[in-house]
Amino acid sequence: MSKKVYKRHIIKAITWRLVGTLDTILLSWIISGSPLVGLKIGVFEVVTKMALYYVHEQVWFKIKIPESKKRHLFKTVTWRVIGTIDTMVLAWIISGNPLTGLSIGAAEVITKMGLYYLHERAWYKIDYGLERRKPSEKWKKTSQRTNTKYVDSNVKN
Repeated sequence: MSKKVYKRHIIKAITWRLVGTLDTILLSWIISGSPLVGLKIGVFEVVTKMALYYVHEQVWFKIKIPESKKRHLFKTVTWRVIGTIDTMVLAWIISGNPLTGLSIGAAEVITKMGLYYLHERAWYKIDYGLERRKPSEKWKKTSQRTNTKYVDSNVKN
């Protein structure tokens, strides 16, 4: 794996963590009734989730499922299971209430699944850190509509 791929995974981890942490802080504040509890959960999650997300990206990079919406959906589900368990445990420890942990985890399943799917689709459109991406027929049609250029190394100018 090239250094650019590792950088891609690190940048994806950072951008997702920003989105995810803001969501966690808001949900934790609303459910616990305490902005301090929400902030504490969000701060601890930055550390645990960055590490977990990086490992998740490394594993999914090695899984040979063709790029598709189905692959992104599978990644979304596997990440959400890992992320929700992490949130529930942290929220329980920080709030001292297992029901608060469960409530925050349950709310996160809904909000984060949608946010993660959108994040993954956006990153699919970014080629940073990838070697040349071979376009599928569907991608070629999309790229023609959006005037996106794909450089085919087999075509000589």
